[in-house]
Amino acid sequence: MLEGPHLVAEALATGLPLLQVLATPVFLASAEGGRIARALPFPPLEVAPELFDDLTDADAPRGLLAVARLPRSGPIALPLQEGRPYLYLDGLQDPGNLGALARVAEAAGAAGLALSPGSVHPNHPRALRASAGSLLRLPVAVEATPEAVAQRLAPLHPCWAALDPHGGASVWTARLPETLLLAVGAEGPGLSPELLARSDLRLTIPLEPPVESLNATVAAALVLFEVRRRRSVI
Repeated sequence: MLEGPHLVAEALATGLPLLQVLATPVFLASAEGGRIARALPFPPLEVAPELFDDLTDADAPRGLLAVARLPRSGPIALPLQEGRPYLYLDGLQDPGNLGALARVAEAAGAAGLALSPGSVHPNHPRALRASAGSLLRLPVAVEATPEAVAQRLAPLHPCWAALDPHGGASVWTARLPETLLLAVGAEGPGLSPELLARSDLRLTIPLEPPVESLNATVAAALVLFEVRRRRSVI
């Protein structure tokens, strides 16, 4: 379910098949509504504002809602792209965090994102909204065990790196491999013991006391953009 004109416009731009589009008369009468309506493959269904608000999850859906077909698959969805990082999310439950992490990953040039079994689904409406379109474009693997991801990416020989609040190598000085697979845990629990044991490298972001850790999205962003910075310098 794509809520709001931005997500619907992004879906049209990516060629995502739309099954149904609902809009309020006020939105369709606006200049933005007219532009989007002309780009749709079929006329939208006009819905009274009070009914429209009952159908949406967003606080301010802005008068437009689309239902799209967006199938997801396992690690086979991840492209093999040497020299670009991948993100593995372990047990992530918050859809807003997933959307934010996907947006960061795409912006930093990540090749793809994998979600462990039990993680929130990338088609969750709040995840899609928080991603601002990134979850429509970035390759995403669902129900992806570490073993299956490792097997899929084996031709690239990626280095599994774990974000560790304390005791890891500083992300600013550590030697980062050509193809990095960054594992990020859920807020609170962090990474599972299995992933920590699998990691070839533990990375720590030096912080000023008394702050002990960063939000997972912020921490992942710092690492991914440091990888991007080093690639651009070479």
